[in-house]
Amino acid sequence: MISERPIAEFESYVICTSPRSGSTLLCKLLAATGVSGAPRSYFHEPSLSSWLKYFGLEAGSMETEAESLARVLRAAHERGTNGTGVFGLRLQRHSVDFFLQKLKALHPGKNSDLDRIQETFGRTLFIYLTRPDKVQQAVSYVKTEQSGLWHKSSDGTELERLSPPREPFYDGSKIKACYDQFSSYERDWTTWFGRQGIEPHRIAYNTLSAAPSGTLRDVLVRLGLSGEAANGIKPPVAKLADETSAVWVERFRHKNQIA
Repeated sequence: MISERPIAEFESYVICTSPRSGSTLLCKLLAATGVSGAPRSYFHEPSLSSWLKYFGLEAGSMETEAESLARVLRAAHERGTNGTGVFGLRLQRHSVDFFLQKLKALHPGKNSDLDRIQETFGRTLFIYLTRPDKVQQAVSYVKTEQSGLWHKSSDGTELERLSPPREPFYDGSKIKACYDQFSSYERDWTTWFGRQGIEPHRIAYNTLSAAPSGTLRDVLVRLGLSGEAANGIKPPVAKLADETSAVWVERFRHKNQIA
């Protein structure tokens, strides 16, 4: 599907992750370089009709599903490359299976998910962004979902709000469900990498949070791009964790005897 090979060692990269792992920060840092595409969750909703709508495409009355898929993938590649020659994509674990099923339908002659992804997007670097502390991740998700504020800018202003403001409250059962879900997502990613023979470029949330510029530089170099493209780029988003988050984390650890 890709006719020209960019200067980078890889033609594309996929950020494999789960919610509240720092992926928005990493995506925005990579996009800000101007050389490494514009990664986003282009296939977030597990629905072909949702993908068509996202890219402003009309469903052709006479076209096959494969033809619709091909149009969606072309549109995603254009946006995710953003004129840089390198395509960036974020895949959240919850929507991966549907995405892979559609690639299988589009490329029935390929024998693995890896082959189908690379047939679609070219030689691909897989970046595994994970948050090792699943208690903090679960607390972050529950608190964010309750408050409605998902991201704020580095200057403290709201960047992404999905629902009206609401005072968050401790919900131990919800935190436990998210803790179990995020732990399952990590196992699923690990299993998938093993089955596909993929050794991803690994990034931990704490490393990205503590050294965003250095983490960005490492990714650029791994892609075969100049690490100097990271110079001067400031983190565009700020942490949402606060004293309430810390209290919830300790309360949950104590009750569930999790270190």
